[in-house]
Amino acid sequence: MQERELPLKGIRVCDFSWYAASPVATKCLADFGAEVIKMEYSIRPDLIRVAMPSAPGKDGDLNAGGWFNNQNSSKLCLGLNITHPRAKEIYDRLILASDIVWENFSPRVKERLGLNYEDYAKLKPDIIWVDQPMQGLIGTYKYTPGFGALITPYGGLSYLSGFPHRPPVGTGTNYTDYVINPGHLALVFLAALRQRKRTGKGRHIVMAQFASAVSVLETAILDYTVNNRIQPRVGNRIPYAAPHGCYRCRGEDRDCVYFTSLGPLPGRKDDRWCVIAVFTDEQWAAFCDVIGNPPWTQDPKFSTLLARKENEDELDRLVEEWTIQRSPEEVMMLMQQAGVPAGVVQDAEDLLIHDPQIRARDYYVYLDHSVTGHSAYDGVAFKLSETPGRPRFAAPRIGEHTEYVCKEILGMSEDEINEYIVEGVLEIG
Repeated sequence: MQERELPLKGIRVCDFSWYAASPVATKCLADFGAEVIKMEYSIRPDLIRVAMPSAPGKDGDLNAGGWFNNQNSSKLCLGLNITHPRAKEIYDRLILASDIVWENFSPRVKERLGLNYEDYAKLKPDIIWVDQPMQGLIGTYKYTPGFGALITPYGGLSYLSGFPHRPPVGTGTNYTDYVINPGHLALVFLAALRQRKRTGKGRHIVMAQFASAVSVLETAILDYTVNNRIQPRVGNRIPYAAPHGCYRCRGEDRDCVYFTSLGPLPGRKDDRWCVIAVFTDEQWAAFCDVIGNPPWTQDPKFSTLLARKENEDELDRLVEEWTIQRSPEEVMMLMQQAGVPAGVVQDAEDLLIHDPQIRARDYYVYLDHSVTGHSAYDGVAFKLSETPGRPRFAAPRIGEHTEYVCKEILGMSEDEINEYIVEGVLEIG
């Protein structure tokens, strides 16, 4: 595939964003050909660079963070200390040389840096400007900063995650940072880009991360506003399917390692599970056929969806008596072949090494990084037939592309660049 086939080739993004929610969205643009220029400085790096895991033997190296590298493939990095008094001289020029400006600061930081859409739109009317603060640019709580770890419980997602007889467990990660907010924002950006192509006019996009997260609560919000009823935690269950759960399966001896504080240790995988979801009478009949139609499947207490819901605790125990004797892969294949939705609960090793569907789709892409070497990157989650995207090159080191951006895009001289380096404004990595 030639570079010209990438649909966003020729689009330049001035990317002030950091951590996860916005960088995941700009990675999508970068993987589809946009020139995304991220701004960092070694004394003020994107803090996700210090998050684990890091490449073996590279602890403390800001360029070796696996989390950062995975979600910043295909991007360039301008080593710019944006808090320096003279930094605005540079990012002003980069903004005016870009198609899109993208930031997810709190409004207080945004105001301090002078990043106001209205000011730049006067100079560049076709600019597309993306603001992604936690709670918008107006209102009582506009200055409240936050991350997905705060938005997830604040937005109600954590309250609904878990089992009714236990405290909330949350989603296990900053769910809003990786699925909800970047997905919403990437789609809105594409709509703005399409409008600009038709009208020649830019667009100011403001997406409050909190509001975006709350939108996925759907019926929980309606149930409260219409019926004054607070939905409880229901574990893995839903009102219109049974069985619908995550069932323990047989463990296995397999070439695998568990990483502990003592390093990698070999181990047996006993914590293995498969999800099964039966929504219709046809699926229930198929499910019963798969498990061999034991006598309990003919009991009236399981003959209808309503009856199964009323006896769901017993149903789940009986289902698990069957799944515990089989590997999750066997359970999944038998169920899927019969038309019953099912899927293996997988860890990172399963996904990267053992999942045949992910391998068949060539999902993971191996790229060479100057610090971390040859390693796997998440690919594009969807396949487009005519304009496929892909991670094009490994994530950047801090300041790796400073010279390119300053010389080729901003037209700066060598002396001018050196002056900024000496003053601590620019950095070459």
